[in-house]
Amino acid sequence: MEDVERGTTCRATRLLPWTSPEGKPCYLIPDDDGSGYLSRLADKVESVQLAMGERLLQHAEALISDPATGSTELRFLSAQLSESLRAVLRVAESRGARLPVPESDGDDREPGESLL
Repeated sequence: MEDVERGTTCRATRLLPWTSPEGKPCYLIPDDDGSGYLSRLADKVESVQLAMGERLLQHAEALISDPATGSTELRFLSAQLSESLRAVLRVAESRGARLPVPESDGDDREPGESLL
């Protein structure tokens, strides 16, 4: 996208997998090839978040199937699962925003609208 008045080119921003101390989203204007230090760091953090979510899910399955698991453990598990889901959704949002936009196929339906 080009800013005609300034003669500069604007690149798409990348949602980073962390927030500011105030809890606000952080964005990056990546290098042309997306291989800069912060892009690589964000990739590593996303990878860790996804792996942690997978391990937490395995742990959750074990706790849920154990009848001896108490309400305190289940509440803590719920909090951890919520935090993990929040991180995974952020990764999905960030990666989805970086996907190329497909050419129009003549389908004027809104996203999620049924074919019927």
